[in-house]
Amino acid sequence: MADHYEVLGVARDATTDEIKKAYRRLARQLHPDVNPGADASERFKSVTHAYDVLSDAKQRDNYDRGGNGRSGGGFDAGNFGNFGDIFETFFGGGGGTSRGPKSRRERGQDALIRVELDLDEIIFGTHRDLEVDTAILCASCSGTCCQPGTSPVTCDICHGTGSIQRAVRSLLGNVMTSSPCGSCRGFGTIIATPCVTCQGQGRVRARRTVPVDIPAGVDTGLRLQMPGSGEAGPAGGPNGDLYLEMKVRHHDVFSRDGDDLLATLDVPMTDAILGTTATVKALDGDIEAEVRAGVQSGEVITVKDRGVTRLRGNGRGDLKIAVHVATPTRLDHKERELIEAFAARHKSPAPTLSAVQQGLFSKLRDRFRG
Repeated sequence: MADHYEVLGVARDATTDEIKKAYRRLARQLHPDVNPGADASERFKSVTHAYDVLSDAKQRDNYDRGGNGRSGGGFDAGNFGNFGDIFETFFGGGGGTSRGPKSRRERGQDALIRVELDLDEIIFGTHRDLEVDTAILCASCSGTCCQPGTSPVTCDICHGTGSIQRAVRSLLGNVMTSSPCGSCRGFGTIIATPCVTCQGQGRVRARRTVPVDIPAGVDTGLRLQMPGSGEAGPAGGPNGDLYLEMKVRHHDVFSRDGDDLLATLDVPMTDAILGTTATVKALDGDIEAEVRAGVQSGEVITVKDRGVTRLRGNGRGDLKIAVHVATPTRLDHKERELIEAFAARHKSPAPTLSAVQQGLFSKLRDRFRG
C-alpha cells in the first residue's frame, strides 16, 4: 500500500495545516465531478483515505508506528476488493455510479366518466358523443415543452447526467453518493425557453369529443375501458385510458332481470274470464300478448326474444308479463244484478287460505324468478 505522506505529497513532519492544504489541492484536481477518469477516481479515494488517517492525531500516531492508521486496530481499505457494492448497499449511489437522467415523458392519467342510459338504449346498444374535459397534446410545441424553434439545452451543472456526485464522510471514510441535480431536477436538460401555450408542460386542458359505441346489454355499474383515450401525458407522453361507468335509468313500466324484461299487465275481470289479445307497447315496438281464458293474477305470459340483447353471446332475453286481474270497484244496479246472477249459477266454493300465504307482489316476483 502506498505511503500516505507520499500520496499527499507532504513531509513526514508536516503540520496539520500543511496536510489539509495538500488534501484540498489534490481533491480539487481529482474529484469525479471535475475529473471523471477512472485513474483520477482511484487516486481520489487514495488521497481521501490518506487524509482521513493523517488528519486524526491517534490514527497518524498509530500509522507512524507501523500500524494501518486505525487507532482501534481496525481494517485496512486494501483488504476489500470492491467498495462499490458496500457503498451501494448503504448509500444507494454506489461508488460514484449514475443511472442516467430521467425522462420528462410520462404516461397520462386515466379518466372516469359516468354515462346514464335509458332502458330502451341498452336493448340494441347506442352511440354517444361524449364531451370530455381533459389534458390534450399541446398543438404549439407538439409535446416538446419548448417554444417552437428551440430545444432543451444540456444542464451545465450535471453535464447531462441528471445527478450530482458528492463525497460524504462516514464510518467507512469518504463515500461518493449520487443525488438528483437540483438545477435540472434530474432531467439532464433545461428548457430555457418554455412554450408559452402550455408553460413547458407539453399538454393543455381542453374539451374534446369522444365518440363511443356502447354495446347492447350493459348494466348499471359496468365499466367499459377505452385504451389511449384518457389524459395526454406530460412532455408528449402516451395517453392514459378512459373508463365509462354505466348507469341505467329507472323505467316506470319495465324493469330488468338479467337479460329479461319484466312488466305487469292489468287485465279486466271480464277479459280474464273470457280471454283476449292485448296489444302491449314494448320498448322496441308493439307486441300482441295472448291472455288465455280463466287467467289468474300472478300468471306470467312469456314473449320469447323480446328482452335485452345479451352482452356476451348471441340472441336476446325474454319479455315476461305478469297478469294482474283488475276487479271492478264500482258497479251500477244492472251490473250488480248480472254479477249476482253469475255467482248464483257458478256456485264458487267459499274463500279459503292458500297452502302458502303470500302477497300478490311476492307471488309475481317468485313467478318471474321461476
